[in-house]
Amino acid sequence: MSQPPSITVASPEELDKFLATIIVGFSADPFVRWMVPNAADYLAHAPAMFTAFAGEAFNQQSAYVANDGEAVALWLPPGVESDDEDMMPLMMELMGPDLLAEAGAVLAEMDAYHPNEDCWYLPMIAADPGHQGKGLGGALMKHALRVCDEQGLPAYLESTNERNVSLYERHGFEVIGEIQHGSSPVVRPMIREAV
Repeated sequence: MSQPPSITVASPEELDKFLATIIVGFSADPFVRWMVPNAADYLAHAPAMFTAFAGEAFNQQSAYVANDGEAVALWLPPGVESDDEDMMPLMMELMGPDLLAEAGAVLAEMDAYHPNEDCWYLPMIAADPGHQGKGLGGALMKHALRVCDEQGLPAYLESTNERNVSLYERHGFEVIGEIQHGSSPVVRPMIREAV
């Protein structure tokens, strides 16, 4: 029988090390690569994009790491948000006006689905493709959801990859809508009510 994954909390100084797992894990994500289809642009700009979107988890002690970076989950606690001021200039640089308008519409609708009450938000979870299929995502979800349950708070995420919906559903999340504009892939907002 294999050992259960070791789950640790990443420090702010480890952001670059563990953001690498997120970058390779999202390298084939339908929504992210729709926004940044060119591989060179993706690799050049993903660190800044993902830091703006979810990097605050490292400062909040809610960047959870499985097996020293084989998988990483970046959770934002209630009241903590993505850094839109850093994200918007990057999007404007990387996208033409048509794609920017479609992406803006998707992001606005994602924002509309985001619960108004206190909740934990999971902007990013990924396994290094070389370590997928080991149950690391499930172990990270269980770890974080224990925190949600201890605090009596719901959890919220947007699934940008249809293949991941079943993982989230196994952990109690329910799809609450579908978001799609223009040529964008479908994004599914999901919520897990407080236990």
